[in-house]
Amino acid sequence: MAMLEDKVKDQVKKELAGLKEEVKLIVFTQELECQYCRENRILTEEVASLSDKIGIEVYNFAIDKEKVEEYKVDKIPAIVVMGEKDYGIRFYGLPGGYEFVSLIEAIKVVSARDSGLAPESRELVKKLTRPVHIQVFVTLTCPYCSRAVELAHKLALESDLIRSDMVEAAEFPQLVNKYNVMAVPKIVINGEIQFEGALPEPAFLEQVMKANQM
Repeated sequence: MAMLEDKVKDQVKKELAGLKEEVKLIVFTQELECQYCRENRILTEEVASLSDKIGIEVYNFAIDKEKVEEYKVDKIPAIVVMGEKDYGIRFYGLPGGYEFVSLIEAIKVVSARDSGLAPESRELVKKLTRPVHIQVFVTLTCPYCSRAVELAHKLALESDLIRSDMVEAAEFPQLVNKYNVMAVPKIVINGEIQFEGALPEPAFLEQVMKANQM
């Protein structure tokens, strides 16, 4: 079962043609008890096949406990997008629909080893002294969610203290209930700071920096 149409594959191949450094997709799956794990694995395998700069490793969430612990993955399906190190960039849930763009952008940013953030944002992030965990709740039909996901992932690339998750709301209803997700994108920082909408970079970063004071 192919996930990507040939026309989409051609477009993605062009997008990935400029990759600079190698990227590895670490996929966690458990296909008998996870609704979209098979589709998630197939999608990442197809993407990896479109560039010789992309490698892929697939682990069983139930069996490969050492890897689960190493990457601190707590739910599936999951994708870790990493370069020469783990930048804390995660996708939880199938990155389909508009979120497929977020996956491709994460690969490009990690390959470039450059967040692309504004100079003032980079300087502000350097002031972080505490770990920051950003969760961006999305739906696959939300045209604005990918912007929030991409910005959160850029922040994770910029700072070792930040880890950032895309969380597909429909696949994790327990988290939707926990954080009262009524609209997307819904951003939750360190489980306490919450806001909705794809904020501009300075406004988003302002919320991130609040976590440093809590």
